[in-house]
Amino acid sequence: MNIETLRDFCLSLPGCTEDFPFDESTLAFRVSNKIFLLTDVDEGHSFNAKCDPERVLELRELHPDAILPGYHMNKKHWNTVLLHADLDEHLLREMIRHSYELIRNSLPKVQRLALDEAYGPL
Repeated sequence: MNIETLRDFCLSLPGCTEDFPFDESTLAFRVSNKIFLLTDVDEGHSFNAKCDPERVLELRELHPDAILPGYHMNKKHWNTVLLHADLDEHLLREMIRHSYELIRNSLPKVQRLALDEAYGPL
């Protein structure tokens, strides 16, 4: 997966938006204004994604050279995923979708219902 494929997949998720909230190279993907994924567009070799705390440890154990504690993030809830590593694209997409769903499910009910109305339920 490269940065363009990553961007296209994120933007295909219902209600996803993108912006550069921190600097000119850190691209954030959001659902209802909450970040679910960060990547550096200049380097384009990794992304940070939220993850269930139990799954965080499992993924890091299974892929110690490719999935690391979240750089500049809460290490309990975020992973840094290296794109140049030998990870299956299906797994990458699943991690991105998992991050999106964690954030979407944490939204207030009114925001979740608005997304469901606009895009359909997950």
